[in-house]
Amino acid sequence: MAKATLFSYSNLVHAVAGGCGSAVAMTAFYPLDTVRTRLQLEEARTSRNTFAIMAEVFKDEGLAGLYRGLFPVIESLYCSNFVYFYTFHGLKRVANEDKTILRDLLLGMVAGCVNVMTTNPLWVVNTRMKMQGARLKGGSQASPQKYNYKNLIDGLIQVKRKEGIAGLWSGACSSLILTINPAIQFMAYEAMKRQMQKMYESQQLNSLVVFGVGAVAKAIATVLTYPIQLVQAKQRHGHTYEGLPQKAGLISIMLFILRKHGFRGLFKGLEAKILQTVLTAALMFVCYEKIASVVFAVLMGNKKTALRK
Repeated sequence: MAKATLFSYSNLVHAVAGGCGSAVAMTAFYPLDTVRTRLQLEEARTSRNTFAIMAEVFKDEGLAGLYRGLFPVIESLYCSNFVYFYTFHGLKRVANEDKTILRDLLLGMVAGCVNVMTTNPLWVVNTRMKMQGARLKGGSQASPQKYNYKNLIDGLIQVKRKEGIAGLWSGACSSLILTINPAIQFMAYEAMKRQMQKMYESQQLNSLVVFGVGAVAKAIATVLTYPIQLVQAKQRHGHTYEGLPQKAGLISIMLFILRKHGFRGLFKGLEAKILQTVLTAALMFVCYEKIASVVFAVLMGNKKTALRK
């Protein structure tokens, strides 16, 4: 049996499949992500009904409002998941041949750190582009009118010129802490997937089972880490708060939200986030598994099962 290596064709297949799967899934449920972003960034919006807000955005801004910033998000998401899947599966083959849950968690966090340090600038720009030109409820501490990015590349150039390198990595600290989110997600997914494979006595699970496993794994990770995700979105958007430094840290912003809005303020937008992220993650895993299976079957024949482990 060939020695496992971090750089392999097998890892590349997983990365491409993960990137494509995430792009398909995000496109399908993007309006929910739009609502989640509005709830996290619009301080004056008090409605918590996801579908009511979706109807408001559609009424005020049309279909374009629900899909604002789709292309930069898809570009960033593909790059992000490509890096994450490649790193995670490469590390898993090299350092987790025993397939232990704890090691999956640790390797997931390492893959997340690599992902954050590689792709954080893309997420800073697309968070702002999603709110660019949006009609905000009651205004926002950081006016989106000050951003006028033509595309992802133009946004990266403008942020670098106006805010320096630090601007490109706004929210990176929160993002590094949030590496626990995909780590929990992949740990739960791999553990449940293995149990399902034993239960069904098959390495190939049907799409409904994969969808369910992916949904549960993402729901667990999202609820446990949501307050940090809320702060991360505000940092990337460039929020400022009265009485806090312009580049306030994670703890300072969380304490400010607690004082102003109470404990519930840390979970504002959770309903929309749960709907969006769970459905997107579940569909992503279905697409990922199918794409990877097809590629391995076509290009590697009977070797696919051995190489995917």
